[in-house]
Amino acid sequence: MEPIRYGYGPDPSQYAQLYLPAEPRRAVVVIVHGGYWRARYTAELGQATARDLAARGWACWNLEYRRAGNGGGWPRTFEDVAAGIDALAGPAAEHGLGLDAVVGLGHSAGGQLAAWAAGRGGLAHGSPGADPAVPLAAVLSQAGVLDLRRAWELGLSDHAVRNFLGSDPEDEPDRFAMADPVRRLPLPVPVYAFHSRQDEAVPFELSERYVSAARAAGGRAELVPVPGGHMDLIDPASPAFGMVRGVLRRLDPGPP
Repeated sequence: MEPIRYGYGPDPSQYAQLYLPAEPRRAVVVIVHGGYWRARYTAELGQATARDLAARGWACWNLEYRRAGNGGGWPRTFEDVAAGIDALAGPAAEHGLGLDAVVGLGHSAGGQLAAWAAGRGGLAHGSPGADPAVPLAAVLSQAGVLDLRRAWELGLSDHAVRNFLGSDPEDEPDRFAMADPVRRLPLPVPVYAFHSRQDEAVPFELSERYVSAARAAGGRAELVPVPGGHMDLIDPASPAFGMVRGVLRRLDPGPP
């Protein structure tokens, strides 16, 4: 199937690809790719996921956004993710898709962005990404960077968090507080954190810490240990990805 491309801004990275199944299920899946927020990683990372899920009945919105190195970082990446999700409203109306069950599915850095997007309704008016037009009903985080402070402490991926946010926590505490999923709890929607204990790119402890904090704050969160490595979670042929599909079916048990 060939996706339909929609732009949501003038920059070449401000677009999304809509994958339409023949008979859509109720849920629409927003795919947010990873790559530690760096420009060399693109929405191509989400295409296999989108094709697989669309073949099984889920309409998929594979989202691209500006990243560190091509105009992104703080606050533009957040503004893009928010605008890109909200831009789904037009195509959804055009193609008869409901927006009452929009699921954020994010891998690695995309897990951070999807979890952040689910909390947009709690942001102060005027903050980057505030006042969502298309809210998320659930988040499926695939080896997500869900604890930015801990990722910064570990210096993951050659200090990717500092590169992304343009500062350290002590220099811009408000920026970290707004961007860090573990600081935005509780969310009004459930979060399913898929992660392998063997993951060498994003440590398992980041999802473990997030789920523990979310539950302590009164939120709904589930830690889902999976087999394999970091990239298995976006490989439709892997057992780890099969577990992601299984949770999607729990959220949206329609055919097939």
